[in-house]
Amino acid sequence: MMARLRFHLDENVHSAVAAALRRRNLDVTTTVDAGLRQADDPAHIAFAIREQRVIFTQDADFLILASQGVDHCGIVYCHPDRRTIGQIVTGLLRLWDTYTLDDMRRRIEFL
Repeated sequence: MMARLRFHLDENVHSAVAAALRRRNLDVTTTVDAGLRQADDPAHIAFAIREQRVIFTQDADFLILASQGVDHCGIVYCHPDRRTIGQIVTGLLRLWDTYTLDDMRRRIEFL
């Protein structure tokens, strides 16, 4: 069986996104869950790699790190204020339905 996506939401993401995904039984961690409040972006990436999680963020700095060749299990980016919480949740659910963890390795998706 292919590994389903598990998400890690950084501190820029509204807590309602995690709550909505959890209501749909998705495996989600947040900055607070992971003990990463005020941690830098590389610490979030290291956590996500250890935990085999795709990062969802609204922080463009993750895109810069990825463009510099930093390894990651996948990054999903949404520009702040471009999507509602409902649209973000729908987009993440679509990715969860479509991709496996192997598909997302070193991949960047935009919502």
